[in-house]
Amino acid sequence: MEKLDEKKDRIIEIRRYLHEHPELSFQEEQTAKYIADFYKDVPVDSVETNFGGERGIVVTIKGAKPGKTIAIRADFDALPIKEETGLPFASKNEGVMHACGHDGHTAYMLILAESLAEMKDQLSGSIRVIHQPAEETPPGGAIGMIKAGVLDGVDAILGIHVMSNMKTGNIYYRSGNTQTGRSYFKLVVQGKGGHGSSPHLANDAIVAASSFVMNLQTIVSRRINPFDTASITIGNFDGKGSFNVIKDAVTVEGDVRSMSPETREIIEEGVRGFAEGLETSFKVKSIFEFENDYPVLYNDPDVTQQVRQALEQATIPEVEAVLETPPQPPSEDFAYYLEKVPGCFFYVGAEPDTGEAYPHHHPKFNINEKSLIISAKAMAAVVASFCGGSES
Repeated sequence: MEKLDEKKDRIIEIRRYLHEHPELSFQEEQTAKYIADFYKDVPVDSVETNFGGERGIVVTIKGAKPGKTIAIRADFDALPIKEETGLPFASKNEGVMHACGHDGHTAYMLILAESLAEMKDQLSGSIRVIHQPAEETPPGGAIGMIKAGVLDGVDAILGIHVMSNMKTGNIYYRSGNTQTGRSYFKLVVQGKGGHGSSPHLANDAIVAASSFVMNLQTIVSRRINPFDTASITIGNFDGKGSFNVIKDAVTVEGDVRSMSPETREIIEEGVRGFAEGLETSFKVKSIFEFENDYPVLYNDPDVTQQVRQALEQATIPEVEAVLETPPQPPSEDFAYYLEKVPGCFFYVGAEPDTGEAYPHHHPKFNINEKSLIISAKAMAAVVASFCGGSES
């Protein structure tokens, strides 16, 4: 904790530099170079670059005594958003922004890894630091790193997300299903175009697609258990044309969130059924695709309990409370790691002192930089509980 306090200003400096230089998923060339260069003078045991073929970086820190292997992960990609924060360190890359806090994740992780490496003679086991690209864009960067063996020999994995909508000074955890799984669907409705004055000579794709959109609203309200979590969102209805022309074809794209594989299956069956039913009801052609990507994020109960206990027992002056959080609606590709090894993904409050808490992925999104030292100390406390010499 003393080491981290001494380096608190450096964490903020790194975060601000990364915020100024964001890069999109699968394009993080300079960010990956910055991370790799950081470790050149840090006494880690190994640094592997381009891990998984997508600029991932894996750092190994070996303790002096035998023990478990613990992985800790931070992501480093940004979003295709034009920043509107007005910050003095706002993005210099037009149309790209760190609007989800991944700059903060990387900043705290670099300084934490440096501090752990400097104290490795006091640690048991090994720490595998995962710097992951492309969390924001499916299929996500986690899959490639897993396939390349990043979890080989790992006993547990840990991750933190800073949250602008949670109170700064609080740390939040949840056991079991914690964040939703995500699916994507696309429907092209092919009708027959025509003149607005003669609808009987055409087959209106907009009318058919509109029926599809309205029918979808019954899936969550009438097919899903009211105590389950699910949502269906139509994010794109491409029906633009001339006011007096009957549209020949329409494209509809949507987003599905669910908190269990069973719920996701019910939704897919319902969406697919309504899409196929248009062919009978409206005599149009339906070209439909449905893809599942990020799974439900499941925090292992035993690991989560150890995380909670470590945080509650740690002496972190900046932390006011350690609280259980309700399920979180967004999806997160950290879930792929948790399908392979037990672990816990928890949250650090980062609500700005101004009280203007813009949501993640918003052009005015910002985090309270006090959350960075809290994140570093929180993860340090949890890592120490796994690698501090205890056999439990």
